[in-house]
Amino acid sequence: MPDYLLEVAEAVREDDGGAVADYIPQLAEASPDTLAIAVTTVNGRTHAAGDVDVEFSIQSISKPFAYAAAIMDRGLERVLRTVGLEPSGEAFNELSLETGTHRPKNPMINAGAIATHQLLLGEDADEDARVERALDFFSRLAGRPLAVDRAVYESEMATADRNFAIAHMLRTHGVIAAAAHDVVDGYTRQCSITVTAADLSVMAATLACGGVQPVTGERVVDAATARHTLAVMAGSGMYDAAGSWLTTVGIPAKSGVSGGLIGALPGQVGIGAMSPRLDEHGNSVRGVKMFERLSRDMGMHLMQPSTGRSDPVRDVRREADRIVYELQGSVDFTDAEAIVERLAGDGGAERVVFDTARVDHFTDVGRRVVLEGLRRLRLDGRPVSLVDPAGRLPDPDLGDGTYPDTDVP
Repeated sequence: MPDYLLEVAEAVREDDGGAVADYIPQLAEASPDTLAIAVTTVNGRTHAAGDVDVEFSIQSISKPFAYAAAIMDRGLERVLRTVGLEPSGEAFNELSLETGTHRPKNPMINAGAIATHQLLLGEDADEDARVERALDFFSRLAGRPLAVDRAVYESEMATADRNFAIAHMLRTHGVIAAAAHDVVDGYTRQCSITVTAADLSVMAATLACGGVQPVTGERVVDAATARHTLAVMAGSGMYDAAGSWLTTVGIPAKSGVSGGLIGALPGQVGIGAMSPRLDEHGNSVRGVKMFERLSRDMGMHLMQPSTGRSDPVRDVRREADRIVYELQGSVDFTDAEAIVERLAGDGGAERVVFDTARVDHFTDVGRRVVLEGLRRLRLDGRPVSLVDPAGRLPDPDLGDGTYPDTDVP
């Protein structure tokens, strides 16, 4: 998987379209060449390529997570009285309010996110307590302590006039009760929490797991809130590009102006990407292209038909000088990754026989991952055989011009 992800990253590296966010001085200093991609499975394994240890501010990617925290703190009914659910079809920093209620149209635009931040904990919570709530919650999602980047926070506060205007308008309409300056200050600190692409993939995978952090096993978000948050991400997470994103990529996602991008595919994976150059919608140019590739290769579109998930390894048995892996079902990336992980842990020295007689289909990436696993077994000195009577694993080239044995005695 790291090899595949590196291939995905390298395929977009020469794309220099877009520009870094220059309206926030600290973000304008980001290296435009930073590039990272990470995928965390619901089993808690993270695969990554590129600059995955580079930290950057989470920015608007904080919005779905703060929204989930607000629902858990105040209840969905209370949150919905303050923030709506409908896509705005407008840029992230527009003052999109509903006629009559004056609610921000959704929690993924700045107006909705500012109102959401003010809901954290309760009516009597002060600014510091709300920030601490966000920081602790994000840290539990990531599985490690996170921190606020003071330089980014101060840089954003110096250029936060539009957010101040939005907050004052929200207060005028009674949407928020706290002082506008305090709410924007806290919201800006929330956006200045630093993460890595690997952190983002784990945080997204927690939503994909129905709220259970896949590495620590902690239930951080209740299942209903995780589902609701993913639905809002699917409809509004990519701002005024949300419609085209949902049809072409089909993964609930959220972007940030520092160049981060997350996606969460329920029951399968969380994805985190980083590349600072942004398109006209405020979304990472190279990040979007990497997601398009993952969706296409891995069959990750939300609307992709599924037959349900079962263990891809139906049976493992030892027979004299061999170990037989009997596979089943439709083998996608998540299944193939689990198969290869199991292979790596068997520790044997005998011949490995792969029996695909009960396999219905390999996705493109599922096929590639399994073949790479077989190639590495052979490099370790273990004979590899393939039983594939229906040709479910077409052209089983192990990547070096060799093929597994098919004449199994």
